[in-house]
Amino acid sequence: MRYAAIIYLILMNLIGLFLMGLDKSKAKRHAWRIPERTLFLASLLGGSIGTWAGMYLFRHKTKHWYFVVGMPAILVMQIVAAILIWNQLA
Repeated sequence: MRYAAIIYLILMNLIGLFLMGLDKSKAKRHAWRIPERTLFLASLLGGSIGTWAGMYLFRHKTKHWYFVVGMPAILVMQIVAAILIWNQLA
């Protein structure tokens, strides 16, 4: 069960990172963009580290306060939830 959770989190973080890179690429080309709601959803579903890393790796959405505050807040909430779940399973 734990291995499945780890694999899931790795995949979600790769997806979050990919989405941030893709959206930045589309922004440069003035193409159709990925909705911000989708970026936050990827983060909420476990991809917060990848999405947050993508913000700074691609220099994307770093001037939007709701991303600068929201992504780390989601990560902190997920860490707290993971600790609580881990302690319940131990």
